Amino acid sequence: MSKETNTPTEKLFGSKTRAKLLRLFFENPEKSFYVREMTRVIDEQINSVRRELLNLESIGIIKNETFDNKVYYSANSKHPFYRPMIDIFSKKIDTAREKDVKETTWEEYCRPVKNYLKGLIVTNRLPGQDGIDLLIVGNDKTKKLTRWAEVIEKKQGKPINYVIMSPDDFSYRKSVRDRFIAEIFEMEITEIIDPEKIIKE
Repeated sequence: MSKETNTPTEKLFGSKTRAKLLRLFFENPEKSFYVREMTRVIDEQINSVRRELLNLESIGIIKNETFDNKVYYSANSKHPFYRPMIDIFSKKIDTAREKDVKETTWEEYCRPVKNYLKGLIVTNRLPGQDGIDLLIVGNDKTKKLTRWAEVIEKKQGKPINYVIMSPDDFSYRKSVRDRFIAEIFEMEITEIIDPEKIIKE
């Protein structure tokens, strides 16, 4: 007998991909996503995502719009279940996922790229707020940090707005009081990883 691994939301909505999509839409009700972006963020196959999008669109709980020849999907704010769905997913009833997120610290997240990462700033960006979620300082010539950021995005289960900056670029911008860097420090910062003391120097 196989071990039961379905999370509460998967049991409720009948499909792992459907549950992941609903979480993505209703944890980020103000955002729109195109198909390949969704497959990357929720880490599911494109055919499965397309199938569930058709199902969700058929009952009107999501909608789509086309911009620049791309189809973007978002939560339908006019659907009668719109507010209940936000209430469900804002309460994070998927306890298995919530436990995993709580138990993983940013220090642990950073271990796979410790040889490339020179600094990290994590902000508490509110939905709809301008700015970034992560400022990653390090050498990304081999794209190790880019791939790492994509993995973090999947683990968080939502799109992450991040910028990767070389140590020299960061130090220079900080020294000239660059506006972009200043705006980051004006945001609510939840975590700073600074092994070489280049952020706080």
